[in-house]
Amino acid sequence: MKKCTLNQDDIDKLYIEIGKKVKKFREDANLSQLELALLIGHKSVGAISVGEIYHNRKHFNIEQLAKIANVLNIDLKEFF
Repeated sequence: MKKCTLNQDDIDKLYIEIGKKVKKFREDANLSQLELALLIGHKSVGAISVGEIYHNRKHFNIEQLAKIANVLNIDLKEFF
């Protein structure tokens, strides 16, 4: 078995790219951050806004990404 060689910088870059893709697909669907948040069961834009920009290392979890993909009618793998 191969040892994982991903460092924190690699992980940060991954979360940043995922956030950018969420934003792009959200904007392509003409949804605001608030609209998307409400559609996935949140009451404010916080989870969406910090996830899109990876603020303070806050990121989307797999459940949020699955819900966002469902709302946007895209395959979950599009975020990766």
